[in-house]
Amino acid sequence: MSTPTAMPPACTFEHCVSWALEPAERQEAWREIAHRWVDFQPAPEVALRAELTILSHGGCMLGATRSSAYEMRTGSRRAQRDDMVVLTLLQAGVLRSRTFACNGPGSLSLCAPREAGIYHWGQDARQVFLVLPREEVRAALGHEPATRLLTARCALAPSLCSQMGHAALLLRQGLLDAAEGAQLLEATRALALLLLRHLGRQGQGDGLPDAHESLRAGRHAAALRFMEQHAHRPELDVAAIARGAGCSRTRLYEAFAARGQTVMGALRDMRLQRAQGLLAQGLRLNVGALAWRCGFADASGFSKLFRARFGLSPTEWHARAHALALP
Repeated sequence: MSTPTAMPPACTFEHCVSWALEPAERQEAWREIAHRWVDFQPAPEVALRAELTILSHGGCMLGATRSSAYEMRTGSRRAQRDDMVVLTLLQAGVLRSRTFACNGPGSLSLCAPREAGIYHWGQDARQVFLVLPREEVRAALGHEPATRLLTARCALAPSLCSQMGHAALLLRQGLLDAAEGAQLLEATRALALLLLRHLGRQGQGDGLPDAHESLRAGRHAAALRFMEQHAHRPELDVAAIARGAGCSRTRLYEAFAARGQTVMGALRDMRLQRAQGLLAQGLRLNVGALAWRCGFADASGFSKLFRARFGLSPTEWHARAHALALP
């Protein structure tokens, strides 16, 4: 007789919109709804318009939000708890901070609210976030968590970005029941902790990383930076990336193979993540122009790769992403 599979505990579901609040009370009320542990200040020249959808259970929370421009400060006197860490995927708009400089759609970051920081979210920013207990994150990393950008640091980052992107769609559709919500939250949490454990192990081994590993890591990071700057060029190839990273093609292949990646596979995934972010950000859709803008010379091939990666065609993803756009 088989034992039934244990189901994750049910989650609570919340959906809030700022335009349901009285204009005179909107800012302070939204501060209590969405920014209880940080200082929050909407851009003075823009009326606050925001939407927040959250699944939560225990110390974990999965949410999707979109908002007009605002500033957020962490590590201030207002913060009354330091027992959480936030993983954030920016889906649309721009995020500027002293830590991250300027990041656009597709960037994945880890934020420790106990650290002092200033973050400027651009107009119509859209993000999905995962809140985890700090002790859980510390155990996964093997050290205290610190605010950092994760997009180009770990081979599992694209998988977590994809999972969080799909989660945001499901949250915004609002069609999950309590059990499905619990499964979604647990699956996202498990993948995030796997990424953090992998990140914590990188370069550690049984002691300090050796010279070869350090060189591979440097080449990998340099190649990713070059690829991010030139991903829009359809003709970009391994030879050009190797020159941009300052190494031979053989050394470049080794640097990516050490992380279970291929060079062109990483470039393709970077381009698809960029296309996904632009689809969420733009109101109009021209698949051919989008493909070219993201470095794909063939629109049909781009559409096939996008569906294989995200489970939807670019047209379907665009329609779903904007089905519940801000009024």
